[in-house]
Amino acid sequence: MVTHTFTAVMHKEHDICVAECPEVGTVSQGATIEEALANLREATELYLEEFPCAAF
Repeated sequence: MVTHTFTAVMHKEHDICVAECPEVGTVSQGATIEEALANLREATELYLEEFPCAAF
């Protein structure tokens, strides 16, 4: 299994934490930083399953 490292850019919009992966273009959110990162990880994994060459 190949492991890749991606960037997570975090910012806050009102009371929601937003996480974005600029290399892939996925974005997610959560009530906490941890939740936003977990949601971003899941969204990015699902995206890369569908479009495996998108990150390269």
